[in-house]
Amino acid sequence: MAGDDRFAELGWPKRIWAIAAIHGEINRLMQIHDALLERIMPGDRILYLGNYGGAVGATADVIDELLAFRRYLLARPGYVAEDLVYLRGTQEEIWQKLLQIQFAPNPRDVYDWMLRHGIAGTLASYGSTADEGRTATRDGAPTMTRWTNRLRTNIRQRPGHEKFMTVLRRAAFSQSGDAHGTLFVHSGLDPARPIGAQKDSFWWNHAGFNQLDDVYEGFARVVRGSDPARGGLHTGKVAVTLDRSHANGGSLVMGCFAPGGTILELLEV
Repeated sequence: MAGDDRFAELGWPKRIWAIAAIHGEINRLMQIHDALLERIMPGDRILYLGNYGGAVGATADVIDELLAFRRYLLARPGYVAEDLVYLRGTQEEIWQKLLQIQFAPNPRDVYDWMLRHGIAGTLASYGSTADEGRTATRDGAPTMTRWTNRLRTNIRQRPGHEKFMTVLRRAAFSQSGDAHGTLFVHSGLDPARPIGAQKDSFWWNHAGFNQLDDVYEGFARVVRGSDPARGGLHTGKVAVTLDRSHANGGSLVMGCFAPGGTILELLEV
């Protein structure tokens, strides 16, 4: 996995601040950023675990906030670009597929599936609607192409957004001297496969994640930021789920980890 640019190597940071799936919750993200600025120190890493958008339709605003926070932090002494890492979530994976929907063999069915998985919020954020997409997928490839081209144009009108979508990683990992490191993923993985062979398991193979009870690929801790089953916060022997956005009224979780996986702090807003 070392040297594979699909994965982010966090090295030996002092601490890792992992932020769960944001789901378009811009106000909660801003609160997390305020709390983070009170805690972070040079030598730490900040890791966002995907699903920046969601049904609430604030995807573009969330990305604006992520980029603004990045600029602010990098202007402070002691921080470098590698201190901030962003994973690709299911919403971002669906969005990239939507921008190529004209090539799908059954675009209407694919689009309906995307809507069921919450893509309407991101459409609204970039100036379209679910109904426009239905019309495009009904009318054929030329109409779909014009529609997705308009979406791309709208993305380019938000500075940094197109580039942001190209730098998302599939997973991130730390190494911790004589201790096992920590693996960070978006939603799941297949324990029977090595990391490099996970393919889309990081987004879709979430069943049984919390039952991980042994070292995986040398990692003593595996942390994810999204739980589609809405099971809430979970801290097991190996598996950690930070997503509480759908549980008990909802909140955004940030976890602070030592490189070896020890949980140093959990914060909810």
